[in-house]
Amino acid sequence: MTDLGYYAILATFVVATYTALAAILGHLKQSPRLAASAQYGAFATFGTLTISSASLVYLFVTNDYSVKYVQHYSDRSMPLFYKATSFWGGQDGSLLFWVWVLSIWGAIAVYQNRNKNREIMPYTIATLMVIVIFFTVLMLFQANPFETYLAGAPTDGRGLNPLLQNPYMVTHPPSLYLGYIGWTIPFTFAIGALAHGKLDYSWISAMRRWCLVAWFFLTVGLTLGGLWAYEELGWGGYWAWDPVENAAFFPWLTGTAFIHSVQVQERRGMYKAWNLVLIIVTFILTLLGTMMTRSGVVQSVHAFAQSDIGTYFFAFIILTVVVSFGLLLYRMEALRPQQGLESILSREFAFLVNNWILLAAAFLVLFGTLFPSLYKGVTGHEVNVGATFFNTWMIPIGMVMLFLTGVGPLLSWRKSTAATVQQQFTLPVVVAAIVAVGLWFGLDITNWKPLATLVLCAFVTSTILQEFYRGTRYRMRNAKENVLDAFITLVVRARRRYGGYVIHFGIVLMFVGFAGEAFKLEEDKTLKEGESVSIGRYAVTLQQLRFEDDGQKTMITADVAVKKAGADMGELHPAKWAYRKPEDQVTTEVSKMMSLRDDLYLVLGGYDAENRLATLQLKVNPLVNFVWLGCTFTMFGFSIAVWPDRKKQEATVRVRRFMPAFAGAASLLVMVVTLVLAFI
Repeated sequence: MTDLGYYAILATFVVATYTALAAILGHLKQSPRLAASAQYGAFATFGTLTISSASLVYLFVTNDYSVKYVQHYSDRSMPLFYKATSFWGGQDGSLLFWVWVLSIWGAIAVYQNRNKNREIMPYTIATLMVIVIFFTVLMLFQANPFETYLAGAPTDGRGLNPLLQNPYMVTHPPSLYLGYIGWTIPFTFAIGALAHGKLDYSWISAMRRWCLVAWFFLTVGLTLGGLWAYEELGWGGYWAWDPVENAAFFPWLTGTAFIHSVQVQERRGMYKAWNLVLIIVTFILTLLGTMMTRSGVVQSVHAFAQSDIGTYFFAFIILTVVVSFGLLLYRMEALRPQQGLESILSREFAFLVNNWILLAAAFLVLFGTLFPSLYKGVTGHEVNVGATFFNTWMIPIGMVMLFLTGVGPLLSWRKSTAATVQQQFTLPVVVAAIVAVGLWFGLDITNWKPLATLVLCAFVTSTILQEFYRGTRYRMRNAKENVLDAFITLVVRARRRYGGYVIHFGIVLMFVGFAGEAFKLEEDKTLKEGESVSIGRYAVTLQQLRFEDDGQKTMITADVAVKKAGADMGELHPAKWAYRKPEDQVTTEVSKMMSLRDDLYLVLGGYDAENRLATLQLKVNPLVNFVWLGCTFTMFGFSIAVWPDRKKQEATVRVRRFMPAFAGAASLLVMVVTLVLAFI
């Protein structure tokens, strides 16, 4: 299987090279046969990379430690599930996984457009194949996942880092890859459009869903990464501005900017060149993030080992910048806007400001992430850019973005009149003012950061509810429908708009969770068995220390009884696990009691087996679960926004028509019940 996997990568290089040439020559010579062979070539790269990927998984599952990559990232004691997912646990395998996912996305995109966008598809396929060639060259010459020991193969492996043996780390990397790589498809379409000169809205229409899918998976991947950090690392938070976290955040910010900005091009024919810049920059940032995590440029708890592939990535990034922006400059005359900006009180201008803020955030985080490496390279001295720097700048930037989330939908296209502004903003401003007074005087929240955040959350929520209410009332009045039918029809007939509002509400819930950071409680306490300590509304009692061994690791567990407001709530079991492989690797196993109001978060910081002592790190994290709930609403809104639109068919099938409403009602019911139970 080792030879099969390696030769499949080699075959991918050959097929991709032929496909790129066939696509260009087929277009230039107007040869249908060459064009068709290029399409089949895109499908063939998926086939060869699937063979290579399956071979590597097989080698992990069968414990073939003659392969260096398998020996480095697995061992015989690991569960079968984690052996298979070790496929992307290290650098070499993750590169193969990267290009394999790209081949899947590419094959789907080519199949979808087999009879559409014929003018730009040859250049699109060629661009896609150039990217495939780059990654296959990396694997063939720098990061071969099938490299074997020449003699004396080990009989067992080193084992996967225990921090990665977590369900979230099984789902987090693939989600990030799907999002990262998903932005490659819009990039290839953009290059195809620039190379051919067909710069109308058709190419954007062809890949609009790809942008949404890429953004969705990147959002889910970032959230799962936060959940992994929250549950596995034991520091009580979910975002530390770690360089690898930041590397996935860059393209999320610029991709979000594009998704908003492209609506202006669709509606008003503006921002054509700007949208191409955003697509190009987003793709470049995915390459930069991939390079950062694999070249040793930055230090991170979950970066890959230092290697020489950074030079290859840097050269490819430079090539991408030169070709992409060269084509953009060459086509600049054809990208002139059809209409100009008429007023700053317009949705177009709000989207533009939104873009500026998102781009500023992206490059601020990029600067803070790379500055230590740049400073060390220039001066030879080390400097650290910590969370304080990022929070100082990103908290106010985030608030501005949250504010614009509510403002943009309320403004009219072209120009908003004074009457329109008054009508649209009166209720949200009044609601925000009432919430501000209630938080200040009722809950005694005087810290400006959480106060401003929660007030803005109230403002944006009221704008969203106002849009749903007015749309429903309009249909009830003009179409003579009852409230439920009017609401359903409203959402079904404008899925993108109202799905977007649900996504915005998900973002609002996340900001509510972020605001909870200001109210966090923390305490460290060493307890004997039977002793208790209180924190917030919780009281915990150490019942016993337990010592166990399951063959793979030794487990030291503290059994802790919990009371909340005097009522028994059960037990928590924070622990430390000492793995045999890798040697002396100790992990912190967090135990927590969750509710929407707050989490009680316990960590076993240390222990004294002889005296039966345990040092507990106790944290109360208010509102943290709103972050995860917000991601759930984001997924729901995404589902609405991308639901197939059948404009030519009347919505006569009742089940299909009611599905978005049923899903929304169910989500709302779950949220309300959870809120009630959380605060009892």
